[in-house]
Amino acid sequence: MTTFILVVACAILALNLYIRFSPNDPEEWHLEPAEVDHPGRSGVRLIGRDAPRFPGDPDLVLQTFADIAAEERNMRLLDGSLDEGMMTFVKRTPVWGFPDLVTVMAVDEGAETKLSIVARSRFGSYDWGKNAARLDRWLQEMRLRLES
Repeated sequence: MTTFILVVACAILALNLYIRFSPNDPEEWHLEPAEVDHPGRSGVRLIGRDAPRFPGDPDLVLQTFADIAAEERNMRLLDGSLDEGMMTFVKRTPVWGFPDLVTVMAVDEGAETKLSIVARSRFGSYDWGKNAARLDRWLQEMRLRLES
């Protein structure tokens, strides 16, 4: 019985280490949101007509999004830049370190900038609504900062 418990504990530890320290390859995750399959129940994708629009030029709007993302705990930039017009961020959960990835691309539409966004979990098929809730919170903050 003790051996069984030890084996299970080691397996859980190994799984946790794999999840927490597995690299996120920019070649796989830093893709234009419109080119990414809809993540289904493991995230949210806002493209085309569903994509939010904000007043201002793409650099200002994307920088505002990046500033809001940077304020989030356990969030870091994986790839991209203002010059590229697209950024991908990685957010890890506190306990297990599950990575969620958020890619945003700014598209100039004249007086407004469209943000095409995909937020998805790397592991699992259901994210408990975390990506949608985080994105809703960020977009509300963007409206406060850019539309007031």
